[in-house]
Amino acid sequence: MTHVHPFLGISFSCGPIDDIVQLIVDAARGDRTRMLVTPNVHHVVALDRQLPPETVATYLSADLFLCDSKVLGRLGRWSGLALTPRTGTDRVADVLAAPGNRDLVIAMAGPSQVQAEAMASRFPDWRFQLIETPARLVPGTEEWRKTVAMAAEGDWQILLSCLSFPKQELFAADVRAARQNKGGVILCVGAAVDFLSGTLPRAPDGWQRLGLEWLHRLLSEPRRLWRRYLVDGPKVFLIYLRQRRSGSS
Repeated sequence: MTHVHPFLGISFSCGPIDDIVQLIVDAARGDRTRMLVTPNVHHVVALDRQLPPETVATYLSADLFLCDSKVLGRLGRWSGLALTPRTGTDRVADVLAAPGNRDLVIAMAGPSQVQAEAMASRFPDWRFQLIETPARLVPGTEEWRKTVAMAAEGDWQILLSCLSFPKQELFAADVRAARQNKGGVILCVGAAVDFLSGTLPRAPDGWQRLGLEWLHRLLSEPRRLWRRYLVDGPKVFLIYLRQRRSGSS
C-alpha cells in the first residue's frame, strides 16, 4: 500500500516496490496524462535556491514524486519518515520486470537509436518507441515545440523523459499540457536508459547496497560530476537543518 510523506517541501509517494509499480501502471492506464519525478539530492539543492521560480513551480507541479536518493532516505528517517528510496533506473527496471503489463507501450525521449535498439534487445517482451530528440534541445525553441508535439501525439502509455534535470521535467510538463486527455504517465528518470541499455555501466551491487552509487558515478565522470557531488550535494544537510528548525521538514 502506498502513502504520501511531505518532506523538504515535496510530497513523496512511498511504499513497497510492488505497490509503487502498481501506482505507476495505474497512472499509465489512467484517463489523463500524469508526470512523475524522482527527487534526489541534486534536485533538492537546485530547487532550494538555484533554479528560477517558474522552473521550481513546474517541477513541483508533478503528480507523483518518488524518492531517488538513499541520502534523502536517511534524512527522512531522522525525521521519522520512511521515504522508501530507489533510483529512477531501478523504478523503470521494476516496471519492466513486473508481469502482466506487456501491453503497455513505452516511448523514450532523449536516448539514441542505438540505445533504443539495445532496450528492445534486452527487453524483447516490451514495445518501445523512440521519439527523435535533438542533441541540444532548448526549451521554448521551434525544435522544442515540434518535439513536444511529437511526444504528445504518440501512442504510448509510458514516456521516459531522459533529457537531464531540469530540462526533462520542463519537457514532461509541456507534453502533459499538450496531451490533454489522452492518458499515460511520463517518468522523468535521467540516465535510466543509459544504464538499462548497457551504454553506461552501473556501480557494482555492493556499492549500490551501501548507497555509494553516487561515488561510482563521480569516479567514472569526475570532470562532469565533481561539483554536483562534492560542492552542491553537501548543501542538502544545511537545507534539512534549516527546514527542521523552521518545522517544515
